[in-house]
Amino acid sequence: MRLLSPLPLLMLTLLAGCAGPLPKPDPDMAWVELRAPGRDSFMAQRLDGRRLDDGRYFQVPPGKHRLEASYEYEVSGGGSIHNEPQFIRCRMDVTYDDFQAGERYLFEAHAMGFTPVVRLRGPDGEVIAEAERSLCL
Repeated sequence: MRLLSPLPLLMLTLLAGCAGPLPKPDPDMAWVELRAPGRDSFMAQRLDGRRLDDGRYFQVPPGKHRLEASYEYEVSGGGSIHNEPQFIRCRMDVTYDDFQAGERYLFEAHAMGFTPVVRLRGPDGEVIAEAERSLCL
């Protein structure tokens, strides 16, 4: 009997965890959903400097927090010789002082050419903070 290598098994386990349903929001915390258009990738990375286990959302206690996310998007052409699409990955950081328990927030990203535009929206949809681009590759 042939045994499977542990690496593919580990990869399948990790992918299964990402594809699962989101947990139920804790009413004592603020829920922050991430959204980006089309094939762009926008994933939560760190909350107050601590790495997160699930990149699909932030769930934070009330008060001030720093959210860090990775945003990867495609720029058509990109000035390359063959006019092939270019992918840009940026780390985006936002700090907001007044997260409220039981409220839902939206951390949204889109690109305007080579420039990422990332905003935090409050429970009623208004822009409450603009993210800063800390590193783009």
